[in-house]
Amino acid sequence: MKTAVIFGAAPIKNYETVKKYISDDDIFIFCDGGLVHQKALDIAPDLIIGDFDSFELSDLPEKVRKNTEIIKLPCEKDDTDVFFAVKEACRRGFESFKFFGVLGNRFDHSLVNISVLLYLKKMGRQAILVDDFSEICVFDNNAEEISSEFSYFSVLCIDGSLEGVNIIDAKYPLKNAVISTDYQFGVSNEVQKGKENALVWADKGFGLLVKVF
Repeated sequence: MKTAVIFGAAPIKNYETVKKYISDDDIFIFCDGGLVHQKALDIAPDLIIGDFDSFELSDLPEKVRKNTEIIKLPCEKDDTDVFFAVKEACRRGFESFKFFGVLGNRFDHSLVNISVLLYLKKMGRQAILVDDFSEICVFDNNAEEISSEFSYFSVLCIDGSLEGVNIIDAKYPLKNAVISTDYQFGVSNEVQKGKENALVWADKGFGLLVKVF
């Protein structure tokens, strides 16, 4: 199953982290200002999408412009460039997604990009978002694993009320708990000492799992 790797324009300080998550078999989609990361990663784009209000296509090498599919969007539209890229990748049949450069700078865009994870989860697709500090995904009633290699993890509610929350093999376990959007108490947990992994799931609702490096 090929993965659509989508780059946004938010800063990336540690490109080595990105390289650990990607492979040559992935399909690389750069959204507008996300093209600033293309040179640093030395990745040939498979698809470029955007209204190009934050990046000039003329700044790309001519070879890249000629050999890459480009979708130019209007500046006035409902979808952000990243959200349009997600919908386009879904139309092309992708079931797995990874996002980089989509958190930071503008808070509103960051929040929309977090909602992309929920959008994909509800469609039954796999998705993770990675920034310089953490790996983020959405979970439901299927148990999500947290490796002890992560320093901390947080369990947050992002869709109404998260009910029947269970966390096992962690420093702070939970059983059949409720986490609501107005009281987020599942922050900064750790895998229990001596355990390789912790597990988290919720009987009802969708939660955000933030695994901190």
